[in-house]
Amino acid sequence: MGKKIVITIGRQFGSGGKCVADILGSKLGIPVYDSELISRAAQESGFSQDLFVQSDEKRRIFSISSILNGSYGSYSENYMSDKGLFKIQSETIRRIAEQGSAVIVGRCSDYILRDCGYTLDVFLTCPAQIRAERVAERAGISIEKALEMIEKKDKGRAEYYNYYTFGNWGTADTYDLCMDSSILGLEGTADFIIDFAKKSGKI
Repeated sequence: MGKKIVITIGRQFGSGGKCVADILGSKLGIPVYDSELISRAAQESGFSQDLFVQSDEKRRIFSISSILNGSYGSYSENYMSDKGLFKIQSETIRRIAEQGSAVIVGRCSDYILRDCGYTLDVFLTCPAQIRAERVAERAGISIEKALEMIEKKDKGRAEYYNYYTFGNWGTADTYDLCMDSSILGLEGTADFIIDFAKKSGKI
């Protein structure tokens, strides 16, 4: 491809966001960044990868009990370090976008790259039952446990996104395209995104 394209993928847990991203990367011949972002940010910053994993799309918040038992100081330092880690990861995302075409999954990438002008920001959703079935099969757990996991993961992603972007995770007007991945299936969803990107002049 002669034209640079950067597609950001926001997603509900279990909606197939990583799978769709991988299909997009394969069809368009461009790299996909998901957990790879964590490794790259750690490598470029010199910090332990474990630090990035612990704060990955999660916002850690101190509790009243941590203040009362005297552990607020250390917890506060960890919390402040989360902001520093977010900044490092943001810089990594910007460098990736500057260097060439890419599909970037989550991690507030739509917000971080909001001023680029060439990104296509997509959010994928899916009915809870279908997501639970996917997660249950993938993780080898019951549907009930999968629903609990979905609720917890989505809550964490929303808190993380809303805190760092001052926006609302999953709100339609935040993205260029919002899709229910269960309607066309994962490959069909990827094909639709590519078609949308072409018609909107992004490709």
